[in-house]
This record gives sequence, C-alpha cells and structure tokens, in this order.
Amino acid sequence: MKQFNSLSLQQKLWLTISAFLVLAVFLLYIVVIYIYENIYIANVEQRLLQEGMNIAAKYEGGAMTDSFRHIVSLMNDISDTEIVLVNNPRELSACLPFEVDHHSIISETERQQLLAGKTVTKKGYEQTFDRQIVGVIIPLLDEHRLMGILYLYVPLASIEDVLERIQTFVMIGGMLFLFITVFVGRKIAMHFTKPLQHMQQAAYRVSQGDFSVDIEVETEDEIGQLAKAFNQMAHALAKEDERKKEFLANVSHELRTPLSYVKGYSEALLDGVVKEEAQQKKYMKLIHREASRMQRLVRDLLDLAQLEGTYPLVRTPFSIAQLIEETMEKYEPIMQEKHIHLLFDLDHDLIVDGDPDRIEQVLQNLLDNALRYTPSGGTISLRATNKHPMCELVITDSGQGMSKEDMERLGERFFRADRSRSREHGGTGLGIAIVKQIVKLHGGSIRFESEQGKGTTVYVELPLYDES
Repeated sequence: MKQFNSLSLQQKLWLTISAFLVLAVFLLYIVVIYIYENIYIANVEQRLLQEGMNIAAKYEGGAMTDSFRHIVSLMNDISDTEIVLVNNPRELSACLPFEVDHHSIISETERQQLLAGKTVTKKGYEQTFDRQIVGVIIPLLDEHRLMGILYLYVPLASIEDVLERIQTFVMIGGMLFLFITVFVGRKIAMHFTKPLQHMQQAAYRVSQGDFSVDIEVETEDEIGQLAKAFNQMAHALAKEDERKKEFLANVSHELRTPLSYVKGYSEALLDGVVKEEAQQKKYMKLIHREASRMQRLVRDLLDLAQLEGTYPLVRTPFSIAQLIEETMEKYEPIMQEKHIHLLFDLDHDLIVDGDPDRIEQVLQNLLDNALRYTPSGGTISLRATNKHPMCELVITDSGQGMSKEDMERLGERFFRADRSRSREHGGTGLGIAIVKQIVKLHGGSIRFESEQGKGTTVYVELPLYDES
C-alpha cells in the first residue's frame, strides 16, 4: 500500500484503469463458462428431448416394427445427434460398431423412472459409449410395459470444441482489447494529469513568490475549472502582493516626512541653533503638528487593522437623526469659519441597529472630506430617509468633485482624490477605507456619485432596527 501511495497520480490512474480492464476480461471469461454450463448445455438437452419426443410420438405401441426402425435410422442419418433404438438390451451390440455390456445401458433406478413414463438425462462420462456425452433416454411404453427406449446423445467433445473456440476468441480478443485499452488508458491518464502537473509546478513557483504563472486552460471540465480557479488565485495573490508592497511604500512615505521634520527641528533646538524664544516656540509647534500627524496615521492604521479582522461591534438601537445632530455640533465652528451652509432633512423616527460609536466615525470621516474639499461659501446637506429595511443616509457637498477614475479608487489606502493638496491638509488617505469597512461590518452598503466641478454625493445604507 505504501508503494502504491508513493506512485504519481498518472501511474495510479493508469494502473487502476488496467486493473479494472483485467477484471473485466476475467469476468467475461467467467460469463462464457457460465453460459456454456448453464445455458448452452441446457439448450442441447432440451433439443435432444424435443427431438426424441418427436420420434417417440411415431411409436404406435406393441412390438417395434420395421417401419418405426426405418424412421429412427433415417433420423439418425440426417441428424447430428446419435440416436439408438433399443427394445432388447441384448440387441444393443448389433446397433453399435463396438461391443458393449448390455447391462450398463440403464440402471435399475433408471429403469423404474422409465417405467413411470419419465425421461432420463445423462451428462458426463458414459461407460457404455466410453466417452463424455450429453444425452436423454425416452421410454417407449405400451400401456405399462417398457417395450423399448430411444437413446439420443451428443458427444461432449464436439460441444467442448465450440467452447474451446469461444475461449480462444475471448482470450485473443481480450488480450488485444486489453492492450489497446491500456494504451488508450495511459493516454487518458496523461491527458487528465497533465494540467495537474502544470498546477503542481505553478504552485511551487507561487510558493517561491512568483505570481506571474498562468496555466493554459484546455477543457471546461472540473480540472479546467480548477485551472481557472488557480489562475484567479495567482492573479489575486499577485495583486495583493502588489498592494502590500504599495502599502509598505506608502506607510514609509507618509512617515518619512513628519519624522524628518521632527528630527530636524529637535536637533536644531538641542544644538542651540535657534536662540530666539519665538522661533523656539514655532519649532515646538511644528514638532507637535508632525507628531500629531503620525499619531493620526497610526490610529487610522490600527482602526483599519481591527476592522478587517474580527472586530466586535457593540450594536444597539439608536436614533440616527440625533447622532447626526450631535456630530454636526462639533463642526459648527469650522463651518462658520469657512462660511459653509448646512442643510438638514432628517427623519427623527428612524432607529438604526448598529454601533453608534462606529457610525459616528463614519459620519466624521465623510464630513471631514466634505469640509476639506468644499470651498468657502459652499453648501453641505445631510438627508436621512426610510428605505425599509434600510436607512439611507445621503451627504452632498458643493465641492470640486472628482473624476470617474478617482471614484473607482476611493477606499484604496493612502489614496487622495486631490493629489495637489498637501499631506498636512489632505488627511491620512485611510478615512474612506475605514468607512467602507465599518459599513460592511454593519451589513450595509456605500456608493459615491461625483462629477468634477459639481461636488460629490455619498449614499450610505444601514440596517433599521426590527422591533419584531
């Protein structure tokens, strides 16, 4: 068993096919033997019995007439069956070309069966004829007296000749069939295992970090589907690997600038390069600002990592209108400073089933973006409506908008629609990614509509609380 397990799949498949074919040929041989012994011999017996009964029907009783003997002799000449008519066992030797002991033609038991009008079947070696036979003995009765017997038999040698020819045909045909089928089976095994071998080689390359593999798909069966799935997996891994490299590059890039500022300004202060107190305070503010940027970046990265894992939401029913109003109170000073008009259209009967702290984080991130890209004197509107079984939250701004290409990239880490905006005022580039993940955890959805120069609209759907 261990040796079989160590074989390749192609060898196992080929050997399995070969084994089943050998078994099929063997079973065919068994079937031939069964047909010979249980059907063919039975048919011979039935034919002999039918032929004997037809001859016996011409017997009219009394002593054997020359006419009846002539009929039997004629039938013996034209039939391939040996037919012997005996009315006195002592006359048997006169009917055969060899001497026999007349007492051996029938036993006493068989005589009693014949007297009862029953036929006797013979199969195997018959000492009377010194050969293997299949035969029947039919009684010729005159009332209750046994006047004679018809002995019809066929030598088994002639039947076995037929069997031998059949066996020869089965053996030769079976071997030829086995050879051809094993050859074809090997081709089939190679056909089925070839893509699996390619996948094995490709899997090894993927394990080594080479995601450029592409298996050729030649069929639409399960193996072909497996090859397609493997190609999709390899492409997804390649994309994920590229995203990982891009993510690490972006994190390094995001941290490089504030770290260089903190290092440079702190060295200037430590080395005493800056003497004036006002200049020192300025440098301290710059260090504090850059440290805050790094703190926000780390916080957002931790939030995103938690949300993409198994972060547990603390779900509770709450009024979405009240949460929006409380959140907007924090933004009133900024909106007054930028002269931005705020419009509300809230349904105060809407009760959302969710984590209010995380939904507030969604509102803050979306409002931060709206405020960041809406010019002075612009407008931001918020609408919450019932779209049972969901609550639809719509945030619209009159900002600069974005292109279709930029909308497709929203949610990518560190992506900023306005790349001309400095990192100091452009956020960490993780806000939308965090928003999407929070909405996804709530079983909701989010989509964006925007056009350059005409602002942006965000549609967020969150599940309503089901009181039932």
